[in-house]
Amino acid sequence: MLAAAIDAALAAGRQAHGLTSPNPPVGCALIDDHGALIAVGSTRPAGGHHAEIVALRHAGERARGATAVVTLEPCNHTGRTGPCAQALIDAGIAAVYYLQPDPNPAASGGAQHLRDAGITVGRIHRRVPELEAWLRATRLGRPHVTVKFAQSLDGYTAAVDGTSQWITSTVSRRDTHRDRLRRDAIIVGTSTALADNPSLNARAVDGTPFPEERQPRRVVIGSRDVRGAARNLTRLGFEQYATIDEALAALYADGARDVLVEGGATLAGSFLRAGLVDALRVYLAPVLLGSGASTVGGGLARTLAEAERFELVGQCRLGDDMRLNYARR
Repeated sequence: MLAAAIDAALAAGRQAHGLTSPNPPVGCALIDDHGALIAVGSTRPAGGHHAEIVALRHAGERARGATAVVTLEPCNHTGRTGPCAQALIDAGIAAVYYLQPDPNPAASGGAQHLRDAGITVGRIHRRVPELEAWLRATRLGRPHVTVKFAQSLDGYTAAVDGTSQWITSTVSRRDTHRDRLRRDAIIVGTSTALADNPSLNARAVDGTPFPEERQPRRVVIGSRDVRGAARNLTRLGFEQYATIDEALAALYADGARDVLVEGGATLAGSFLRAGLVDALRVYLAPVLLGSGASTVGGGLARTLAEAERFELVGQCRLGDDMRLNYARR
């Protein structure tokens, strides 16, 4: 009976992905005694209603006696909005099932509050990909960091003469822009900003940028001032920080929970050596170069025993390319 509600809640969470920071992208589904779907809700942008409140408002009186399935344990604190656990109680919900516990000490405890009110509460152990960056960021107190790169089969991002456009296919580049829409910030180093004059925005197939309110923040790390020289970033607006630690602290304090590092080998290596990479997003092209620019600058390990290893958590074929998603072990 819960299967359809779980799928509906997960789908609602996916719709909110990239729009809710610093809040998590949560989905909620309400069903009646027969398992029929009553209402669905997803978390609104920061300051707006949480998923449970959206679903309850859609349901109205039909929520009384219903079962709620939520991708994250209902919150139990008052921030910009009231506690969702209490809203579920007030609406007369009979049972609540959640997929992931809330790691935030200020907001957790919703499940117990529901139990204390006589509501049936259960945990459904199910992976929620859209929540993983937020969950890790909340535990670490810094943004979740994904390093993204496109490379040849033999591990090069550019040929000997420096040419790199385009190693991957149009399909892969389209996927990259869809992914950018879900990130809170895109980060590059000063060398990339000066050499490539990037826009660091998300664009449609025809090159038209998506609306500015959907765009990730554009961030440059390094001591060289790139304002003016990086014309696209100067025109669109960007933030610059001298160090990685400074950038991550400022971004987290300002609500960013999921950031993407697209800078070159030097910046990627710096993040890896600092132990700050939580995930890798690798686009693998069916190209052999033999030599050229490597993916990561500088040595990371002298022996295999010292090497940091990542776990494959997802893969997707994009034309003749492959996208490989890895998480830090």
